[in-house]
Amino acid sequence: MDDHHKTVARSCLEGALENTMAFPDIVGALMKAGFESYAVDFRRQTATYYLPDGDSIELPTHPIDAPIAPALDRARMQAAILEAQQQIPGYTYKGFCEKAAAAGCAGYIVSFSGRRALYLGRTAETHTEPFPNAPPGR
Repeated sequence: MDDHHKTVARSCLEGALENTMAFPDIVGALMKAGFESYAVDFRRQTATYYLPDGDSIELPTHPIDAPIAPALDRARMQAAILEAQQQIPGYTYKGFCEKAAAAGCAGYIVSFSGRRALYLGRTAETHTEPFPNAPPGR
């Protein structure tokens, strides 16, 4: 992975944590740089960004102050996602992460080619969220 890729990944993570970049902007910047996906692990406090050739960069994220609930509550997860999509007043990425953990989300994977995010519970429950405006069947 070259320095440009590393810089883009770091900038996108910082943009999320500092609320200076919205999810669509982050996805666009990562795709433009050639990334195919990324994964956030709340338990390890890491974000990993993947290139199509398998190369990756793992970056530390912020600590989650809420314990991860034992089971994935899909309704609560969807509510947290909807707040993020609508950028409700007071929305922050850190707040989203706290709500996701309280909803039982241990981490998530974002696939650019699949145009979806997969939210994972502690016992491997999942919730799949298509990107807004994703074509039907995706």
